[in-house]
Amino acid sequence: MTDDTRSTGDSAGDVAARVVTNAAQDIGSFIKSQREAAQVSLRQLSKLAGVSNPYLSQIERGLRKPSAEVLGQIAKGLRMSSEVLYMRAGLLEERPSGPVRDALLADTSLTERQKQVLLEIYESFRRENAPGTDIQPEETGEIS
Repeated sequence: MTDDTRSTGDSAGDVAARVVTNAAQDIGSFIKSQREAAQVSLRQLSKLAGVSNPYLSQIERGLRKPSAEVLGQIAKGLRMSSEVLYMRAGLLEERPSGPVRDALLADTSLTERQKQVLLEIYESFRRENAPGTDIQPEETGEIS
């Protein structure tokens, strides 16, 4: 037994189970808050997302941790970026944020494809106008 498990009485399995449970509760409460902000009922979202009403309820209460596919369906039902849900669920690393990027990702009137295209165009303009400033040495493997 390690010092960590002796002091708390938790096994590594108990700690891992708590981490998964906390992640499920976090993504569930986030989905619920987004659904409520969009003024969509649980039943409506389950229909829009193509998941059962009881399953969506369990996700929101943190009893189930949805797969990436289900998160994508929920994001589509909420008309929000699936990237946001993937990051909240720990399936994607958080990307740099900024006011333009955040506004594009939050815009519910754009499709996921439109958001990605706009972000690509925006980033290409930034690279064009400030050459060499957007690539950090750690990204290229170069040592400065």
